[in-house]
Amino acid sequence: MSLIKSEKLTFEYIRRDEEGNVEGITRAVDEVDLDIQQGQFIAILGHNGSGKSTLAKHINAILYPTEGSVWVDGMNTREEKKVWDIRQTAGMVFQNPDNQIIGQVVEEDVGFGPENLGVPTNEIWSRVEESLKTVGMWEYRKHSPNKLSGGQKQRVSIAGVIAMHPKCIVLDEPTAMLDPSGRYEVIRAARALNDVEKMTVILITHYMEEVIFADRVLVMDSGKVVMQGTPREVFSQVEKLKELRLDVPQVTLLAYELKKKGLNIPDGILTTKELVNAINNCR
Repeated sequence: MSLIKSEKLTFEYIRRDEEGNVEGITRAVDEVDLDIQQGQFIAILGHNGSGKSTLAKHINAILYPTEGSVWVDGMNTREEKKVWDIRQTAGMVFQNPDNQIIGQVVEEDVGFGPENLGVPTNEIWSRVEESLKTVGMWEYRKHSPNKLSGGQKQRVSIAGVIAMHPKCIVLDEPTAMLDPSGRYEVIRAARALNDVEKMTVILITHYMEEVIFADRVLVMDSGKVVMQGTPREVFSQVEKLKELRLDVPQVTLLAYELKKKGLNIPDGILTTKELVNAINNCR
């Protein structure tokens, strides 16, 4: 059974004037079908306004479909009595870690979620240790979150979600406010969750380099999924991605330009090592 599934998911934002009259309707998600299995690493790409973050909020039942349906571990997000269970199944991490961190000490913040779930005290501390070690933040457990870097704060946010033992974690542009070092820390933690913990990871991003290790990539534009496939399949279509106002990884672009100059280089190069090997094979 699919862990996350949607059928013709549609969501519309309604704009109203000061008197409550409808001024306009924007279709942010337009008949999107999803089928995500347990243990997959899925990346969702798109420029600002493409609908990717709106789609993410449906997986956690923060938003409800205008039309169509979403199921999380077999539970329909329209069923109000299931919302609590859905949010335990699919945890969410947002762009700004300061909006999710509420504790004065790192370990207290991470333990907040399990405490609200009614987890016994001994198990809470066990979960805190487990989740902080998973994201590489155990040594900072006694620190104030205010003293941490952006990347460290975001890893604490991820630990807080892990401590609630979800089956899936949705990362909604978690690196948008971070420097390159912070982005690397967060993506490394996300990959570890998937590789080691076998947790389903759904990464929403517009940084191309972050998705090269995903199992599948979905590209959104104007609320629709317009491309999907493995990272290699998607990044082989450089011109189409440019038309969608998206970049490709720098090494992929370099390989593409070298191929246009006449070098016999395959499409969809994803890493520097692959490019070096391809160039050596041209000699």
